[in-house]
Amino acid sequence: MIRVPPVILTIQVCDSVIVDQLTGRASVLNIFETIKARKYPATHHSMTFFCELTNGHGKVDIDVRLVDVQEDDKTMAEVKSEVVFANVKQICRCILTFGGVTFPKKGEYRFQLFLNGELAGERRLVCNVIALGDRQ
Repeated sequence: MIRVPPVILTIQVCDSVIVDQLTGRASVLNIFETIKARKYPATHHSMTFFCELTNGHGKVDIDVRLVDVQEDDKTMAEVKSEVVFANVKQICRCILTFGGVTFPKKGEYRFQLFLNGELAGERRLVCNVIALGDRQ
């Protein structure tokens, strides 16, 4: 039997996600795609990876890796989880926090989303040096 991977509805990187306990609604706070630092290496205190999936079948293993594109996708941080789909129309959320990640140099990094061991999607993250006159 061919196993069809879930469909990715969204991938965001942000400061945090708040889920209302009464309604189940998620608030994604401070979405970003760029990190600016005065110098590198630089440590970012906390980042949250948020994704929504649908069209899943049963249990799906989730593996999110932060990789350094400039170093042949060397894994810098990794968090694993799983979701269980009751039916294919269900939308499942995955909220994973990465804390204390050190970026060795400016450049391009990526959050890679693996579903059941297969690369399903990516989200780019660019690290830059703060230029004179920039606001943080």
